[in-house]
Amino acid sequence: MGVHQLKIPPWLRGCLLLSALAFSAHAGSSQFPDAEASDPAALGWMIGSPPPADRILHFDDGSYFRFPQMRWSVANFRQLMPTVNVSRGLTEPSRLTRELRNDIDALTFVPLGGSAPMTWEQSLKANYTDGIIVLHRGNVAYERYFGVLRPEGQHGAMSVTKTFVGTLAALLVAEGTLDPKRTTAHYIPELAESAFGNATVRQLMDMTTGIRFSEDYANPDAEVWAHAAAGNPLPKPAGYQGPRTYYEFLATVGPEGEHGQAFHYRTANTDALGWVLARVTGRNVAQLLSERIWSRLGAEQDAYMSVDSIGTPFAGGGLNTGLRDLARFGEMVRNNGRYNNQQILPPEVVADIRRGASREHFAKVDYPLLPGWSYRNMWWVTHNAHGAFMARGVHGQALYIAPAAEMVIARFASHPVAGNAANDPTSLPAYEALAQHLMEIGRHTNPPPPSTPPPGASQRMGKGQALSTGLARAQGQPPHCCSVDAPIALY
Repeated sequence: MGVHQLKIPPWLRGCLLLSALAFSAHAGSSQFPDAEASDPAALGWMIGSPPPADRILHFDDGSYFRFPQMRWSVANFRQLMPTVNVSRGLTEPSRLTRELRNDIDALTFVPLGGSAPMTWEQSLKANYTDGIIVLHRGNVAYERYFGVLRPEGQHGAMSVTKTFVGTLAALLVAEGTLDPKRTTAHYIPELAESAFGNATVRQLMDMTTGIRFSEDYANPDAEVWAHAAAGNPLPKPAGYQGPRTYYEFLATVGPEGEHGQAFHYRTANTDALGWVLARVTGRNVAQLLSERIWSRLGAEQDAYMSVDSIGTPFAGGGLNTGLRDLARFGEMVRNNGRYNNQQILPPEVVADIRRGASREHFAKVDYPLLPGWSYRNMWWVTHNAHGAFMARGVHGQALYIAPAAEMVIARFASHPVAGNAANDPTSLPAYEALAQHLMEIGRHTNPPPPSTPPPGASQRMGKGQALSTGLARAQGQPPHCCSVDAPIALY
C-alpha cells in the first residue's frame, strides 16, 4: 500500500522518505527510471528564479522525497528544512594526497545471487551512486561524482548518522564519562516509565533493547508515524494531541520483549542514546560531534544536522556531510583513532568496534544478505576475511572500512528503494573485490607498516565468511528488504 493510500495527513508526510512508501516495500529498482534517466541535473529540479512550477520541490507535501525528485533533495536538504551546524572549526583542512588508479572501473565481480559478472563502473549506475571515494593507505585512489553532488557539496548520510552517535558514546565510555552498565533512567529520569528506563546504555549502543517500535509503514498506527510526527519541525495542526518533540516521543515508547536477548534495529534507540550523550556532556549531538571529532579531523566543510521543532538534532539520521570528510572519518577509524597528527579516538574504542558483538543476537533477525555479521557501537561488523566493518544508511549511504586491505570507501547514493538489501547485491561484493585487488597490488609494492590490529583481530579475520552464504533463500528481494535500514525521516 502506498503512503497516499493511507490516512496520513499531508503535514506529516513531509518528514518521511516517501520514495520507499509510495511503492511496495519489496519493489525492485527495475520499476524505476535508471540512473541516467533519473539524473537530477538533467531533470532540472529547483532551477530558475523561480523554478517552473513542475520543477519545484516542497518539504511540507512530501514531494521532495518522491522518486526521482529525491535524487536532488539528498544533496540539498538544507534548502528544505531547519538544520543546525556541525562546525569544522577554523583550522586548515587536513591534506588528502591523490594517487588515482585507472584500473578500478574495469574491476569485475559477481553480484550476490547472480551469475553474470559486473564491472565496478557498472555497479555505480546500478546503485544510483551520487558520489564515491576510495582511500588506499590514506591516499585518494578513486573519486567520482554524479547528478547534482559536487566535491564542495554535502549529502544526507541517513543512518550513517547512527554510527557517529555510537562512536561518540564509545568514546565517552572509554574516558569513564559514561557507564555502559547504567540504565537509561539513571541518566534520563524522564524515561524511567518508558521501555528505555531499565535498558542499559550498552543495550542502546548495540540495539538489543526490547521496545515496541513498529516500522511497518503500511500501518498508519505504527509507532514510526508517531515518531515522524513528533520530529516534524512544522507547526502541528489544530487538535494534534501527540508528542511534539523527539524527547516527548521517547517517553511514550512501551516494552516489547526483553532487553539484551536479540539485536533489533530501531532508530528510537539512537535518539535515546543521543539524549543520554546530551545529558552527560551538556552538549547536543551536533555540538559534541563538532568538538570531539569533526573539528579535529581537518574536515574541508562544516557538516549539518536536521532538527525538530525545539532544535534537537536528529540523532537517528539527520547528518549531512561532504564526501571527502566522511572518508576522513573512516580513515581515522581505520588508523585506530589517529588522524591529522592527533589521537582523536582511543585505540581501545576502535578495537571494541572491530571485535563486534554477538553474532547469535544478530542472527535472530532475518538478514539473509548479512550472514555472520554483528552490530557493535552502532557499526555493522562483517567478520569477513578483510576484517571489514561499516556504517549504513537508507538509499545506499555507506562507509566501508577494510583494515586488511588498508582501504576506506565512502559512498553517497539515491537508490529508489530505501532498504539496503536492494543495493547490497551489487555493493558488498564490489567492496570485497576492490579490497582483494588492492591487497594483491600491495604484495608487489613496498607497503607501509600496517596499523596494529586490535586484540583478537587476526583470529577473527582468519574465520572470514563468504558473502554468498545463505543466498539460497535470498534470491531476488529478501523477505525484509527494507529492514536493514528503515526509511523514516532521514534514517
